[in-house]
Amino acid sequence: MRSAIVMAFCALLSGAPAPSPAQTVAITHGTILTITHGTIPNGTVLIRNGKIAAVGPDAQVVVPAGAQVIDATGKFVMPGIIDSHSHTAVEGSVNEISLPNTGMVRIADVLTTDDISVYRQLAGGTTTALVLHGSANSIGGQSQIVKWKWGRPLAQWFIPEAPRTIKFALGENPKSANFHPPPGVTPQYPATRMGVEEVIRKSFVDAKDYMAKWDEYDARKARGENPMPPRRDLLMEEMSDVLRGKVDVHSHCYRSDEILMLLGLSDELGFKVRELQHVLEGYKAGKEIAAHGVTAGTFIDWWGYKAEAYDAIPYNVALMTRDNVIVSVNSDSDELARHLNQDAAKAMKYGGLTEEEALKLCTLNPAKQLRLDHRLGSVDVGKDADLVIWTGHPLSAYSRVETTLIEGDVYFDRARDLANREALAREKRDRLNKEADDEAKEKKDKKDKKEKKEPAK
Repeated sequence: MRSAIVMAFCALLSGAPAPSPAQTVAITHGTILTITHGTIPNGTVLIRNGKIAAVGPDAQVVVPAGAQVIDATGKFVMPGIIDSHSHTAVEGSVNEISLPNTGMVRIADVLTTDDISVYRQLAGGTTTALVLHGSANSIGGQSQIVKWKWGRPLAQWFIPEAPRTIKFALGENPKSANFHPPPGVTPQYPATRMGVEEVIRKSFVDAKDYMAKWDEYDARKARGENPMPPRRDLLMEEMSDVLRGKVDVHSHCYRSDEILMLLGLSDELGFKVRELQHVLEGYKAGKEIAAHGVTAGTFIDWWGYKAEAYDAIPYNVALMTRDNVIVSVNSDSDELARHLNQDAAKAMKYGGLTEEEALKLCTLNPAKQLRLDHRLGSVDVGKDADLVIWTGHPLSAYSRVETTLIEGDVYFDRARDLANREALAREKRDRLNKEADDEAKEKKDKKDKKEKKEPAK
């Protein structure tokens, strides 16, 4: 029943078929926030085959005959918002807590396409996300970068050349500080920050041993021998690929001491940390984070919800930015993912970032963190046409999203949404009434059958 309603919901929200990526689309007369080369008032973005074909003042961009035209007069156009820390569409499979290192499991295999939060995030301008495992393990599993192509098959959500990523975690969560098993149940290792560090270190030491065995096997094969191959280990394969630089590490963390511990561990063992997630005490170690070429995705005004978050400050974003760290604001929340533009705007109040720097916090910077800035994060020719049209400036709390496009296709349109709400309500009523009628008929049939078997005395 639920799936049927969801599919009907998808169809109604979509309204008329979205334009084919092969069609030409022009967004005209809008104020274009390019992120990389300033603001273009009264500008046009031309989209062809899902890519940005031209961008500039209206007078300089020729709109070909037959193009679908979206009039953005009085509105603002910016790149789609990118969320570098999401748990949307996971549906109960966020943590595999049976081992301290579950780097062999993959979030991509359990994503669901009918999580209504996806549509709501499109309504807030978010188009791309890094969907991660939770932080119950020191190493939680393989994450997945997706585009929120609501109503499309899951395979179309994935970006083919997107980097592989894996989730690490430090601090209270992986050492189970806030979880106490019932009497008689052995607590999961590790139970201290020392143990968290040891899990990560041992995982890479084991991976190096595993790699050495395969190197020896390959060398013997090259010499013409016929050795027995080592046993394949999915976990060790993944950890080995981290060491080879084929998998990016994104690590949950809070405290500056544990941040420095992980950076030291990466130096010792030869792996690279791509992004520190949450990193609420990053302002204390900004220079060290920058020196390691590590980026930071954080909250701007979440703190105090557990002990290791008590030393958070809203100036964290600006202070790390001034230390030359590439910083983004991310969600970790289905709700916050709907208004990351507002968190970006707060960095202008708390720390004095410029408008351009603030906009980068939810567009170009997370694109860089995901190593997709050649495709995402700004309104530039050749990039994916992931664009959002706003009623006003996106850094204003009074602005709302009118239209969200991914690769030139419309995935959210406010006018269409409003027009379809009554049809959605009617569809829901009809389906619920049918379900109630079916249940009533089933009960009556069972009663009649019982009475037929047991006639009255």
